[in-house]
Amino acid sequence: MNEKRPVNLDLRTIKQPLPAITSILHRVTGLALFFGAFFMLYALGMSLESEQGFEAAAQMLTESFFARLIAWGLVSALLYHFFAGIKHLVMDFGHCEELESGKMAAKVTLVVSAVSILLAGVWIW
Repeated sequence: MNEKRPVNLDLRTIKQPLPAITSILHRVTGLALFFGAFFMLYALGMSLESEQGFEAAAQMLTESFFARLIAWGLVSALLYHFFAGIKHLVMDFGHCEELESGKMAAKVTLVVSAVSILLAGVWIW
């Protein structure tokens, strides 16, 4: 057996580089969008049933704190997933693959996403 095997494989204690964190967040937001689609489909179905259903869905999305929080979370996940997806597309074309440019692209992704998420929060709330 090779004695130089890694001793600690606990992912919570291993320091991940920033590009890895943004990539992991891209996957997490994709999952959030997948499961959040059920909430949005419920609201869409309710709004398409009848005029009263539309009023109930509109009231739920404008007056319910929890519904607004879910909507903001879904919009936030969508915005981050969008900008991280653009970063991944740029990397697929062979740009920003080096260590320093990858770190810069990850920082830009986080900053642009944070600004757009804050603006979306102002719009929703």
